[in-house]
Amino acid sequence: MTDALLPNGLKEGRGDGQYFRKGCNPFAQTGRSKLQNKRANLNQQIIKEMRMRAGAENLLKASSNSKVKEMVLLELSYVNSNLQLLMGQLEGLNSSVEVYQSSQETANIPLIALGLKETKEVDFSTPFKDYIASHYNEDAANYEEELADLMDLRQSCRTPIRSEAGVELLAKYFSHLPLVESRFFSPTHHSSIFFTWYDSFTGVPVCQQNLSLEKASTLFNMGALYSQIGTRSDRQTSAGLREAISSFQKAAGVLNHLKETFTHTPSYDMSPAMLAMLIRMMLAQAQECLFEQLALPGIRNEVVTLLRMAQEAAKVSELYDHVHQCMIQTPVKDNVPFFWSTMSQVKTNHYRSMAHYFMASALLDHHMGPSDDEDQQEKTLSQVYDHLPDGCSPLDILKKPAERERVGRAHIRRAIAGHEEALRIYSLCHHLNKLEVLQDILKASHQRSLHKASDNHTDEEFTDYLVAPDIISKTDQPAEMEIPTILKGPLSVFSAKQRWTAPRKVRLHTKDKDLGFTLKGDAPVQVVSLDPLCPAAADGLKEGDYIVAVGEAECKWMGVGEVMRLLKDVDRQGVDITVVSVLDGNPTMPAKSATFCGNLPKTYSMICLAYDDDKNGKSRKLIKKSSFLSWGLKNKLKSASTVSLPTAEQSWNKPFPSPYKDAY
Repeated sequence: MTDALLPNGLKEGRGDGQYFRKGCNPFAQTGRSKLQNKRANLNQQIIKEMRMRAGAENLLKASSNSKVKEMVLLELSYVNSNLQLLMGQLEGLNSSVEVYQSSQETANIPLIALGLKETKEVDFSTPFKDYIASHYNEDAANYEEELADLMDLRQSCRTPIRSEAGVELLAKYFSHLPLVESRFFSPTHHSSIFFTWYDSFTGVPVCQQNLSLEKASTLFNMGALYSQIGTRSDRQTSAGLREAISSFQKAAGVLNHLKETFTHTPSYDMSPAMLAMLIRMMLAQAQECLFEQLALPGIRNEVVTLLRMAQEAAKVSELYDHVHQCMIQTPVKDNVPFFWSTMSQVKTNHYRSMAHYFMASALLDHHMGPSDDEDQQEKTLSQVYDHLPDGCSPLDILKKPAERERVGRAHIRRAIAGHEEALRIYSLCHHLNKLEVLQDILKASHQRSLHKASDNHTDEEFTDYLVAPDIISKTDQPAEMEIPTILKGPLSVFSAKQRWTAPRKVRLHTKDKDLGFTLKGDAPVQVVSLDPLCPAAADGLKEGDYIVAVGEAECKWMGVGEVMRLLKDVDRQGVDITVVSVLDGNPTMPAKSATFCGNLPKTYSMICLAYDDDKNGKSRKLIKKSSFLSWGLKNKLKSASTVSLPTAEQSWNKPFPSPYKDAY
């Protein structure tokens, strides 16, 4: 169940020096690869049935013979029946989440990963050679190696491994596409190359002659691969949870970039409505992992911590409820697997019930003592409820034992009802029934709440009609979309679409500890808000210039923070920077900014503050051969008792189970 490369990257059983690219493994025989092979076979069967249906419909329109029409109608019903069966099998593949989970023995609730879109092979060689000869008047034979390399790169992208290397492979091909488009896809010349991609939910093929479908589908697969990395992470360890959180946030970022960049994709799985749902699902799964990260070391069995965990669990429930609402809306509901919709419902009820369980634990298992921080508990409890039951104040609930127990029992009743609803919904989907781990966790959570209720049973139980109020969702660590570094960089700036001045050097000096300009951007940085009276402007620096080097350090690939560090030590002697300017066009002003004053930033945006310097690509190599295809392109490489979450392995003979055990 691993996607490891063969030793030295050599093809198995071959001694002729052939290899496959880093980041792919066409010979992998994993559960994931077998699932993709089944998807490819189903796609071929679906396209065959769709061709038969199209032919039958055309014959039905053209024929006037009643017997022929009767036979065609019978054939159409047979073809439509086959299509329904194939669609059901494809839905089953999208519901096979178990092959994407961690290979470690785990007791976590399974997560959903996206399957990769399948495509047909494309032959660039003949059309591109003809175009080179006719348009550029060059000998196409000189570029056979580059064309073969491009075709090999695309072929490798069909079998990416489930790791950052696989994502980088897809990103490398994606970064080539704008260059290929600018050289071979003229607006006035229709290419003879057809790109065919299959919808990941319906299996319906989409074919286009331009590169928009190719670029959008490659982005979709990058997001899908990030989701698979997230589900594969070992969530029993802190490192695994961090990897899962980052992967799901990056998956959401890539899918959002796809949604905003390609607004008219003909493939249904990349429609705005479907992408909006997928983005929500990725962020909900990231929030679920953030919640598990808080609970991993054990939850402190104290009032304030339990109240905050209740709100954290309510936040996860709220996000999954939003996901489910998206899934049941037209047109998304027509093609979303029933398994996905059911899973989102199960998690909505499960985490809402956990929130009520934490509230019940905080109220029933603790009482206000003289050493407790009354103000802190009152403040925390007041933030949990939108409205209090029967007009009680938070202090009344905390200090009056009878009222405290009454509200606590109301919460545990809601927890039990929610767990029962989660188990009922679980039983409705036969694909969910295959996930025994999920069933074990749901039952364990239910049993824990029943145990809590039995420990606090009173004779007034059947006459107490108090309904526990809803818990306000809140989190200190919200899941947010994250744009991977591989989608950033100067490729969108330093392209063939723009003409550039020759690089020129400008001497920087400080004047009253101020360099006199603001930097914006994220690889490359751009000069804005230039003081026309500063020494740099006098030496030739212009508004809108891009800084490509500071001293001997090249900084095309550096963000604002890194360039700032290079410039912070500017003294009276100054430093030389190398800049370039755009001769035409209006480059878009980026978002990050920092103003230099006294060798320190005068202003620094929140986006820039949140930017992690480690996300910048650190291991980048220049392409050794500057070829016709690759000119201008770089290859970016790279103390108290605790309460734990329910697992499938825990017994419930005591109110506070032991915390997770590391599963290495």
